[in-house]
Amino acid sequence: MAIDKTSKVPAQDVVLIGAGIMSATLGVLLKKLNPQCTISIYERLDRVTAESSDAWNNAGTGHSAFCELNYTPQKEDGSVDITKAIKIAESFEVSKEFWSFLVQNDIIDSPDDFIHHIPHISFVWGKENVSFLKTRFESLTAHHLFEGMEYSEDQEEIKSWAPLIMEGRPADQPVAATKMELGTDVNFGALTREMFRYLEQQDGVNLYLNHEVENLKAKKDGSWTLKVQNRDTKVSTKIKSKFVFIGAGGGSLPLLEKSDIPEGKGFGGFPVSGQWLVCTNPEIIEKHHAKVYGKAAVGSPPMSVPHLDTRMIDGKQALLFGPYAGFSTKFLKNGSYMDLPLSIKLNNIKPMLSAGIHNIPLTKYLIDQVRQSPQDRLNALKDYFPDAKLEDWKLEKAGQRVQVIKKDKKEGGVLEFGTEMVTAANGSLAALLGASPGASTAVSIMIELIHRCFKDQANTREWHNAFKEMIPSYGHSLAKEAELARSTRIRTSATLELGTSHFEEEFFV
Repeated sequence: MAIDKTSKVPAQDVVLIGAGIMSATLGVLLKKLNPQCTISIYERLDRVTAESSDAWNNAGTGHSAFCELNYTPQKEDGSVDITKAIKIAESFEVSKEFWSFLVQNDIIDSPDDFIHHIPHISFVWGKENVSFLKTRFESLTAHHLFEGMEYSEDQEEIKSWAPLIMEGRPADQPVAATKMELGTDVNFGALTREMFRYLEQQDGVNLYLNHEVENLKAKKDGSWTLKVQNRDTKVSTKIKSKFVFIGAGGGSLPLLEKSDIPEGKGFGGFPVSGQWLVCTNPEIIEKHHAKVYGKAAVGSPPMSVPHLDTRMIDGKQALLFGPYAGFSTKFLKNGSYMDLPLSIKLNNIKPMLSAGIHNIPLTKYLIDQVRQSPQDRLNALKDYFPDAKLEDWKLEKAGQRVQVIKKDKKEGGVLEFGTEMVTAANGSLAALLGASPGASTAVSIMIELIHRCFKDQANTREWHNAFKEMIPSYGHSLAKEAELARSTRIRTSATLELGTSHFEEEFFV
């Protein structure tokens, strides 16, 4: 393969691998913290947000733990653990603060381009599930981040919240629902494109599409040399950078393995594909204005939590149901079937085998999902929309996710559902692995990354003040400071034009 030795590319302060929500967020943060820093962004496809950040590949819930039941697991004693829900809800509020800053400073033209007010509803049926949801509601509403949540077991009231889920349902079926009016729909693809548009206008920032990072190697001085191929010309160039962020979604694991940092040893990946049923009937789409989440099937991954989901995509209202899970050895939607086999190394084969042995129900679930017929998929939809007809829906591919497998002293290896940040000891490299609720919590994740990898600068008064300008609650805990959380929500709802300020003032003032 040809190596371009004549092209002298100046050493960069920062290289971002992958043009998705994570790289965009980190790029804007770093450029605001240090306007002089130079940043190169490399994306293997011909456009930004083509993988996990794309609206059709991402759940777009604005994951805030209002309706996602997998963030509030039930313990053996019947109580509900809300620890993760609180953390996610707080992180989403931080994201909204940052997005408000982007709107106020004309980095984003209009909040209507990427975020909309959509109520979040949890819906269950059956006595045991009703009991669980009531316990969850009581546990969550004891915390100020979930103030304003409503609960009902009345079919008529639930029908007023979301008509489709009740029409055609047996009148004697025990049902329950919670509603959080504060919910949102977020088009992370549109948000990411706006941030990259801003970055491309800044001095010292370059975005390279159709460029793939083939390899990276640590230098003795703490910097990195990257081998980057132009996929159009097939010519490779060597690039030097002081800091590297691997934010390539499912493609992050192979690059982390190539970095050879000790902290990256032992990680594996388990790919899970997905599909949506997309409604094609405008009358049905118009009748539903909510995100309705239910309980995941036993043994299924969290990304497979079923939901009947109102979305705003490219300025149009859409209605999706799913996702239906599947298995593929690809780590990316536009990846290779050799991704999984090539990711298996001596240092991670034991954790991967152990995780596989301990997740037989998941394997069976995925096999059953792959074998589903159109009627099977319709039957699953009918659980949430009893009057659904197959002719009103079409099947579309969703995104590809790679769940993290990591070493575990007790089990040998465990399958993690969430995001995992891996950083080199000297702070010169960071990689983000995993999936949901990644995009919604991107700002908090990237702030943590900056504190890990830019420790000296992050603790200066200059950077502290810059953080405070972008995120006014910085240095405080929205999870612990109720009044701050309430005032923050009212302010960001107004800036982001979510139309919930009256609701917030009613409940929070």
